[in-house]
Amino acid sequence: MKEESGMQKEMKWPLILFAVGVFMAALDNGIITSSLTTLNASFGVSPTWGAWTITLYTLGLAISVPIAGKLSDRFGRKKLFLIEVALFGIGSLLVALSTSFTFFLIARVIQALGGGGIFIIASSYVLSKFPAQRQGTALGLLGGMNGIAAILGPNIGAFILDITGNWHWLFLINVPIAILLFIVGIRYIQEEQELSRAAVDWSGIAVLTLGVLSLMYSFSNLDGVNMLQSLASPMFYSFFLVGVAVLVIFYFMEKRLEGSDREPVVSTKLLGIASFRWTLLIAFFSGAILASVIFIPGFVEQYLGVSSTASGYWFTPLALASGIGAGGGGYLVDRKGPIWTLSVAGLLSAIGFLLFPLWVEHIWQFVIASTLVGIGFGMMLGAPVNVLVTEQAGENNKGIAVATSSLFRQMAMAIAPTIFAGFLARSFSNLGSNIQSGLADRGIEVPPAALEQYASGGTSGNDVSSLMAGLSKIPDANIRETLLQAVHQTTGQGYNGLFWSAVIFSVLTLIVALVTGRLRQKEKQKQQPEGSLGST
Repeated sequence: MKEESGMQKEMKWPLILFAVGVFMAALDNGIITSSLTTLNASFGVSPTWGAWTITLYTLGLAISVPIAGKLSDRFGRKKLFLIEVALFGIGSLLVALSTSFTFFLIARVIQALGGGGIFIIASSYVLSKFPAQRQGTALGLLGGMNGIAAILGPNIGAFILDITGNWHWLFLINVPIAILLFIVGIRYIQEEQELSRAAVDWSGIAVLTLGVLSLMYSFSNLDGVNMLQSLASPMFYSFFLVGVAVLVIFYFMEKRLEGSDREPVVSTKLLGIASFRWTLLIAFFSGAILASVIFIPGFVEQYLGVSSTASGYWFTPLALASGIGAGGGGYLVDRKGPIWTLSVAGLLSAIGFLLFPLWVEHIWQFVIASTLVGIGFGMMLGAPVNVLVTEQAGENNKGIAVATSSLFRQMAMAIAPTIFAGFLARSFSNLGSNIQSGLADRGIEVPPAALEQYASGGTSGNDVSSLMAGLSKIPDANIRETLLQAVHQTTGQGYNGLFWSAVIFSVLTLIVALVTGRLRQKEKQKQQPEGSLGST
């Protein structure tokens, strides 16, 4: 009995530390969005340059994910977790102390290199150290922390900025947390991992980094409004083609290392498993779904008419639901398995997103729909994908297996927001026709010059609230109501396109999960006794 109690304590403390670390790292990219205007003014840079504070952090995360995953397999998860936490804390301190924008960007990269591996290492540790019947619940907790932090980041950032009036505290707050995690981690994280003795494939890591960096940068050059033109832009296709070419070279480099004295970064045998490849597709779709959730506060403010100060509070039910979904998803993985869990998650998410364009017109309806979405996408985070992606990886490949799935999720989170924002921006090209038809229905005649002025007021779609506030001052009640209704209709059209896309991603998740389930059954039937890749 004492031995069982000691084992529970041995698992409890690392899980708490990992959960705090995952929340801290995941919070950072969202927390900064609320302070971009303040940061741009502080450093005297344009919004275009200011956007690099998020772009570079995203690129840094994408680079660090596979590196941290592989090095944790090679040098130990405890050591890499402490290094990642230290890097994140030092990066946060340097960001807060930045005196120039260039130094600020460099510090953000250091911070990202630390934050990117924390979730990977935590998940890999759980999959290696925890009993199989408890892995789902633990991974669900980690996934919940990741999802809740991503959702609440902007609101927490705005709260800290309001309280302190200083953007430096957005980053300084990470420093004592990182120090505490480092000290307590030394004491409570136990490492009994059998480390690989094979030489590290540093050239493979360098080539993989270059390919991922080029690919992710190409996605940052996409324009959601003019998607076709941006796809034809040299800034997109040149970096995209270079990224693809480098990753193809990386694959053949790794294939040559199989069976040699150097261990490949990613086992090509792992990439040859059909269920593994399909699981990566699920990870990609889950990233796109998570990206769509980021736009929901804008829907509350711009379509439902809730004030900007209160819209964040209405985001809380969704955040809580995602936490419940992540925990519940982990529990279901332990009881029913990952395929069953992902199927339910995709179905709930699809129903929730479907309610937005078909039903949601009032805040109480929004709470119901967003709760279903939160539970659905929360169930996808952490447990089911990580269990699937590592079940045939073997002990020496768990870290890189989790890292590969996280990289695919990161790629989706880089691409999807551009597509979703494009729906909103393009919808305002219909504002003129919506105004015209609205005025015609009411039999109101407006001079062409005035009509053009009304229609051009919101073509950018960047600040719907300001546009509505301006139109509300029009003295003629009939014209005012017609114009406000036209803007409301146009905004709804934009968000409807976004939510229908999220429905498609949810249904695709469900379909791919079912396909993966069939493939797993076939693979288990064919599996030989040695089956695992743990001997690499």
